Amino acid sequence: MCGGSSMDKDTYQARIKRCTEMMKTEGCDILLLTKPSNMQYLTGDGRLCAYAMITTDAKVAMGVPKTDIEDVKQGAFFHHIVGFEDEVGMIHSIAHYFEHFNLKEGTVGLEFTFLTQSMMGIVTHPHAKPKDVMPKDCTPILSGLRLVKEEREIDLLRQAAAVADIGMKAAIEAVKQGITESQIAAEAEYAMRYAGAEDFWRTYVSSGPRTGIAHGLPTNRKLETGDLVMIDIHPIVNGYSSDICRTVCVGKPSNEKQVAYNLYLKAQQASIAKAKAGIGMVELGEAMHGIIRDGGYGEHIFGPPIHGVGIDFEESPLPPGHAFFHGEKEPPPLPVNVVIAIGNCGLYADSWGVRVEDTVVVGQQEPIVLTRYPYSLEVK
Repeated sequence: MCGGSSMDKDTYQARIKRCTEMMKTEGCDILLLTKPSNMQYLTGDGRLCAYAMITTDAKVAMGVPKTDIEDVKQGAFFHHIVGFEDEVGMIHSIAHYFEHFNLKEGTVGLEFTFLTQSMMGIVTHPHAKPKDVMPKDCTPILSGLRLVKEEREIDLLRQAAAVADIGMKAAIEAVKQGITESQIAAEAEYAMRYAGAEDFWRTYVSSGPRTGIAHGLPTNRKLETGDLVMIDIHPIVNGYSSDICRTVCVGKPSNEKQVAYNLYLKAQQASIAKAKAGIGMVELGEAMHGIIRDGGYGEHIFGPPIHGVGIDFEESPLPPGHAFFHGEKEPPPLPVNVVIAIGNCGLYADSWGVRVEDTVVVGQQEPIVLTRYPYSLEVK
């Protein structure tokens, strides 16, 4: 995540206004953000080694490496920007803003679920934060803000999904005996870069017995006839992500693998069909898990099948049990224009696995599937 806004000034100001309303409800006098995606959402700039501060009266400030000041100013809709050279400078710049905003007591919202121990030490350092300003987890504020996507966000997510489809096409067309997992990943990433992706979250490619791994990073293992190949890709386009996974076979799949694949696809499609306003995350996940269990593979499921997609490829809404579910409030029934990935759980047998996943917009009457690459276990 880096600098570069994909929204206009009015959008960011409207987000800040909603943010300040939630801050007052949650009892936060100021936010001190370091998570790039949260900074990107509220300021248009999500660069690393930086922070953003937001007050309840909608003042916005950033601290960045001094080398980045002019770059930040080019796209910023706010004027409070300071630079620092090192961690000590970062601490003093945070203290400067607390003094500038005249905040000597109260609460500061911090991203407890994101901050490392060392970064927590910096933002709560006695030379940074006034002693009477108490830290408070602001994760629910940011998760709530980012839950429902604006129309412009959905447009950007649709663009990211189109690039994901291009990457999946390139990856599957490369599948053949003798090619390595890493070479397949390279084909996908090259195609996505060429189509407009500025970055990726991890590209997962696993084959043969490695498809029994939930999230297998690519290796130099060469594909063999009869192998299943699991490809899971996540391009970032104009700051927004997509998530698509397909499983294919090198040659003709065995009957056992085909039956398991058909069952998994049936379960995933049934869950997608239920992605309408008013359904709960647990209910939506159970729609998929239930079919897999009824098909005799209940012991081979790993984790919840659903997570949110947006600036991050895994974000709110997150179901209980998800690896990133740390402090977020369990989401209420899903409203329209929440964007989720469906199919994340996988079906993992003893020496192989299958997974199919798509990015989906929760609709009022019908869901909208953004990733459109065809489903087929056999490579056409």
